[in-house]
Amino acid sequence: MNDNQLLRYSRHILLSQIDIEGQEKLNQSSVLIVGAGGLGSPVAMYLAASGVGNLIICDGDQVDLTNLQRQIIHNSDSIGQAKVLSAKQSLVKINPEVNVIAIQEHVDAIKLRQLAAEVDAVVDASDNFSTRYHVNYACVLHKKPLISGAAVRFDGQVSVFDLRYSNSPCYHCLYPADGRHEDMPCAVMGVFSPLVGIIGCMQAAETLKILLNIGESLNGRLLLLEGLTMNWRSIKLHKDPACPVCYTTIPTPTYAVAISR
Repeated sequence: MNDNQLLRYSRHILLSQIDIEGQEKLNQSSVLIVGAGGLGSPVAMYLAASGVGNLIICDGDQVDLTNLQRQIIHNSDSIGQAKVLSAKQSLVKINPEVNVIAIQEHVDAIKLRQLAAEVDAVVDASDNFSTRYHVNYACVLHKKPLISGAAVRFDGQVSVFDLRYSNSPCYHCLYPADGRHEDMPCAVMGVFSPLVGIIGCMQAAETLKILLNIGESLNGRLLLLEGLTMNWRSIKLHKDPACPVCYTTIPTPTYAVAISR
């Protein structure tokens, strides 16, 4: 690292668990972020600030006035602009050394599989089950760690599915695609603005820990937050021996999906 990088990341380097070696590892890492909305905003901003060298951000939506209450990577001047382009502009201002690849589309399952193969970790910052299932399929196929988050109304959740390990549960183990789970869009249900920041920041922290191989991740645990009381619950997750995704060949769905909250 050069002198400017040593200064920029000095507070990381002071941490014995990271040091120069860990920071250099972050600088060389790649992360896929699916969604540039409420969750994707803090995830992308903290990963960029932390020096993750390559960020791929996928989102097919444009910035709307209603997004600005919680999607802090965008601003009033971004209204009408593609979210990924708005996000890239913000990230470059935070850290011009990070390579940001903006994919302005509702990526389909095939594209997700291609992108997951190229990165070290995948962050699911989407807002619908269809996308989450496709992201999970891609991570299972390529044995990539998946950092998952969700937030609606005053309730949030975050977990890690580290699919590098054969005994790790996958997202489908937690939420089987059996039609019982319904999407609850913010446009209908509403969402408490700081909630997506809390969950998104935790996703960013889990991603950094996985890239650095430090601490204990949330793999095999689901954290649930009730924002009105700030009560947290931790639920132990186990691999489902009947899961059709973990134990069988993955299907290849081809339809496009919406991804941002």
